[in-house]
Amino acid sequence: MTASGSAANPVPVITIDGPSGSGKGTVAQILATELGWHFLDSGALYRILAFAAQQRGIPLDDQAKLADLALTLPVTFSTTDAKITLDGVDIKDEIRTETAGNAASQVAVIPSVRSALLARQRAFRIAPGLVADGRDMGTVVFPEAPVKVFLTASAEERARRRYNQLIEKGLDANLPTLVADIAERDQRDTTRTVAPLVPAMDAEIVDTSELDIAQTVTRVRNLIRQRLSM
Repeated sequence: MTASGSAANPVPVITIDGPSGSGKGTVAQILATELGWHFLDSGALYRILAFAAQQRGIPLDDQAKLADLALTLPVTFSTTDAKITLDGVDIKDEIRTETAGNAASQVAVIPSVRSALLARQRAFRIAPGLVADGRDMGTVVFPEAPVKVFLTASAEERARRRYNQLIEKGLDANLPTLVADIAERDQRDTTRTVAPLVPAMDAEIVDTSELDIAQTVTRVRNLIRQRLSM
C-alpha cells in the first residue's frame, strides 16, 4: 500500500468529523487499527480537559487556567486496547458519560483552549499515518488532509444509540432527555464562533442513520481507497 500527505508534511491524514453519536470514533479506531496508523480522538481531549479541570477544582469558565492545563495535559491514546490515559490512569469510562460530554462542550467553545490544543492535536501526525476524529479535524486542524469524511445521523437515532449503550452498561437512561441533550449540544457546537461543527468543503458526507458500524466502515474504507493509492 502507498499513501501520500501534503508537501509540507508527507504523513497522510484521514479526518472523520461529525456530531456525537454518529459513529465517528468507532469507525476511526477500526480504520486506524486496520491501517496500522496512529489514532487521535480529539473529542476525548476536550472531555479529558474538562475532567482534569474538575479533578483539580478549576471552574469550566476559567479560560486562563483551562488553557494552561490544556498545554500540559498528560494524555495518551492506544489503538490496541482502546485505553485513554491521564497521568497514567485509564479514564475512558469516566469521560464517556453524558455529564463529561456536556462539560467538554462547554470548554470547547473557549478560543484560548482550542488554540492551546491545536498544536497538541497536530503533533499526533506521525508516520505511517493518522486517523483523526472530532468536530473540526478537516476544517481547522488538518485542512490539507487528502481524505475527509463527515459522519452524521439524526438526533433521534444518535440518542437511541446512546440509550442502548447506557442500558447495556446497567445505567439508567431516559430517551427523551438524551434527545434533548444531543439537540442542545448540536446547537452549541454548530453555532460557536470558533471552529463550529460543519463539514469541510471537500468532505464526503455519510449519513449513518440507516447504517450499522460495519456498513459505515465499508463506506469509508472504499472512500480511502479511492482517494489514496491503497
